[in-house]
Amino acid sequence: MPVTNRLSEEQIKTYQQDGVILLPQAVEPEWVRRMTAYAEHQMDHPSQWANDANPGAATNRLFTDRYQWRENENVRAYIHESGVARLAAEAMGSSTARFYFDHLLVKEPQTTTETPWHQDVPYWPVKGKQICSIWLALTDVSVEQSGMEFARGSHADGNYYLPEVFGERDNHPSDWIRDGVGVPVPDIQSDRSSYDIMGWDMKAGDAVLFSAWILHWAPGNGSSDHRRAALSTRWLGDDVVWHPHPGADPTVTQEHVSVQPGDPVHDDRVFPLVWPN
Repeated sequence: MPVTNRLSEEQIKTYQQDGVILLPQAVEPEWVRRMTAYAEHQMDHPSQWANDANPGAATNRLFTDRYQWRENENVRAYIHESGVARLAAEAMGSSTARFYFDHLLVKEPQTTTETPWHQDVPYWPVKGKQICSIWLALTDVSVEQSGMEFARGSHADGNYYLPEVFGERDNHPSDWIRDGVGVPVPDIQSDRSSYDIMGWDMKAGDAVLFSAWILHWAPGNGSSDHRRAALSTRWLGDDVVWHPHPGADPTVTQEHVSVQPGDPVHDDRVFPLVWPN
């Protein structure tokens, strides 16, 4: 299967309507190999931004890590050289794609923790319609074994949802989320028939490209022997402005940027322009 290095007009139209598209074999296999090696390293050497619910365990372990593009040359190379920035810009209908952050997500076998239904944009100190993620599968993944699902079209429902806490527990590293505001996320799992829910079984190297405004989730990984690993990159388009607010991710704050609230995110040190390069 050829690598997806450009989007068709039909794919762009589908993204605009549905809020999400599947990209079969979105990057060259070498990038999957390099990012898988990065994931292995990071799980043994987590950063200060890691969330590790069961450190060192071979099963029932949810591990995430973020914001490693400055520290890790392989992540930085992936951002600038894999072609994903162009895909993000094309989907968003943007003339540019600025990078926001990288997000490694791993669920070991028999991980019971679900990723709750949520919308990404309330967690982040930016605002605009041209914000998206490209979630690259580093392992084969099925919907039953913690593949992502999306509420089709929910990116356009006009709601700004209250952030959900992932993996609720005491002393959670993301307690800043609790200061967020917004409309409560509906209980989609108890009323799935009322939503047009879509998801895909994916091969390593496949990706989903989705709007930061779409509602999405992932179940736990019920496999007895299969890890689910992915690297998600977050992208900002032409209309995005700096929007710090209560409940926003404190990794990048006003002290880190050269722009003021309401300004375009034209800070190349914090939000590097990747497309066009």
